Amino acid sequence: MDRQPARIGLTAAASELLRSLREQHGPLMFHQSGGCCDGSAPMCYPAGEFRTGASDVLLARLAVVGVPEPVGFWMSAEQFARWRHTHLTVDVVPGRGSGFSLEAPEGVRFLIRSRLFTEEERALLGEPEG
Repeated sequence: MDRQPARIGLTAAASELLRSLREQHGPLMFHQSGGCCDGSAPMCYPAGEFRTGASDVLLARLAVVGVPEPVGFWMSAEQFARWRHTHLTVDVVPGRGSGFSLEAPEGVRFLIRSRLFTEEERALLGEPEG
């Protein structure tokens, strides 16, 4: 049986920052709303602090070396409908993001990088072509 490709991944810098944030704040989660400005960046919260519901999609439970539990990555269903054909990578860049995201005081912010899934990846995910 073919294994489904991951919808989301982490850079080494994002993993390192998540280890530090986990040490400071406990279990973590991400949510990406797809709104404008700060809402277009992935927001990191203590796990359970951001309430998810029927209008959100759990893209992955990310395994991070040195973090004892997976980090859930949620996205608004509306945003997922637009991005379902892309592989997302969480990265970290210098700068100040939203004051609500845990990394804000660190002088960095999380950022999404993306690439289109290949035809083979789309087929394994059961996504339509084009």
